[in-house]
Amino acid sequence: MDLAKFREYCLTKPSATEGTPFGPDTLVFKVGGKIFAIASLDDVPARVNLKCDPDLALELRDRYEQVRPGYHMNKKHWNTIEIEAGIPDVEIRKMIDHSYELVAKRKGSGGSPNRHKRRVRKQAGD
Repeated sequence: MDLAKFREYCLTKPSATEGTPFGPDTLVFKVGGKIFAIASLDDVPARVNLKCDPDLALELRDRYEQVRPGYHMNKKHWNTIEIEAGIPDVEIRKMIDHSYELVAKRKGSGGSPNRHKRRVRKQAGD
């Protein structure tokens, strides 16, 4: 999958937005204001970062040499993928779908699971 197809597919996701908050050389795809994909425009071969369930992240790294722990990201929850290096497009689309779903689901949950606890403690004066 080339970078143009990656971008096109990310933008098919409901409510997905694209921006360049880290500079003109990095595309960032968000849903509900949260990042689900990052693509470097300078890397050859093209590389992207996608969010991933920690267990699946390890499985994908074992299965594909083109999948590594997320570069400049939380390595437990993000993978860096060389998208033009032999992984079938259908598999990359599954990785994009998974990343999007993780972020979209979390967005709908109201944020951090500890958010309510912090608010209660603050109200109690702790």
